[in-house]
Amino acid sequence: MTQHSRDTPQFYLTAPSPCPYLPGRHERKVFTHLVGDKAGDLNDLLTHGGFRRSQSIAYRPACDQCRACVSVRVIANEFRPSRNFRKVLARNADIIGEQRTAVPTSEQYSVFRAYLDRRHRNGGMADMTVLDYAMMVEDSHVETRIIEYRKRNADSAITGRGDDLMAVALTDVLSDGLSMVYSFFEPGLEARSLGTFMILDHIARARRQGLPYVYLGYWIEGSKKMDYKGRFLPQQRLAPSGWLRVDASGEVLAEPQD
Repeated sequence: MTQHSRDTPQFYLTAPSPCPYLPGRHERKVFTHLVGDKAGDLNDLLTHGGFRRSQSIAYRPACDQCRACVSVRVIANEFRPSRNFRKVLARNADIIGEQRTAVPTSEQYSVFRAYLDRRHRNGGMADMTVLDYAMMVEDSHVETRIIEYRKRNADSAITGRGDDLMAVALTDVLSDGLSMVYSFFEPGLEARSLGTFMILDHIARARRQGLPYVYLGYWIEGSKKMDYKGRFLPQQRLAPSGWLRVDASGEVLAEPQD
């Protein structure tokens, strides 16, 4: 491999495949590898341009005649939880989140496996083994953290740790925010709305760390799997002209937001 090919990212285009979000459509992705000393800087730059990370790959949709996938990032410092969001926070007041180095554990995989079997049995990740899960967590050349959400115990206020593992988030730390790469939770706890709770917790974490955004990946209007991301307002959505602000009333501002 030449020095030029190591320092300059090479981009590739996948073949068309059925879209997992919108029936009757096909998807293509453009992707590149995140490796070497500049992987973190490249991941930052590409995330600002609408890419997502999966292990050591950065990708974004490049579908023919479809622009349904829209990158969204929550404006952390301006976010104020709605009445429904406050209820979610109250339901999970007995949970403590502990940020850890991105190291996979058998306990995490047990929750991950149960989550896939219950909620994504026919999805593309359904056959992931414990080794596949370990690669998902460890195969990162950027700053990545695991946040474990556990039930509080009598000593949690002192130790910062809890008991039973209930949910996990794999999160990248960017120069301007937190990017939620993947999250999962113990099935059977749907009443807690743990997916929503983890996003609310990341918004609070970003605010405490002085980071302006929480990147949620792609919002897809009309997709039950992805439409929920549009509820975290105010947020910015990436358009051809740049990042556009969507305020708390849902109104999209015309001018790009840097």
